Amino acid sequence: MGDKAASVVAWEALFRAQVSVLRQLNAEFPTGELSLNEYDVLFNLSRQLDWRTRIRDLNRHLLLTQPSVSRLVDRLVGRDLVTKEADPGDGRGTVVRLTHEGYDLYRKVGVQHAEAIHSHMNALTTAELKTLTTLTDKLRRAQK
Repeated sequence: MGDKAASVVAWEALFRAQVSVLRQLNAEFPTGELSLNEYDVLFNLSRQLDWRTRIRDLNRHLLLTQPSVSRLVDRLVGRDLVTKEADPGDGRGTVVRLTHEGYDLYRKVGVQHAEAIHSHMNALTTAELKTLTTLTDKLRRAQK
């Protein structure tokens, strides 16, 4: 494994690149219909079996605090983009489900968002993008 100084330098480079690209993507987010955080919720729900998951499991995929996620989900419920229901396996838990309207909006916005992502990531070659994916997946899997 690498030494401590190399770890810190690599982390700083990864973090700064992520912050820089994310700021640009946020500034250029393609629609007034969704915020980037709202899109992220819809995106993550679209990846779940039956488009549903417990809210606490959704929290693990987002860069927001649990109270912020709860408020954001409530706003999406009010717009009929998601539903909330009691977890049948645990009455204390809440299950969030993506509606068909939410999925359609996610897909519409996602096409434009993918173009923006590509415009910022195309500084790397296809081979470099594959290497970056391999390395970041390895790093993510190593976390407990």
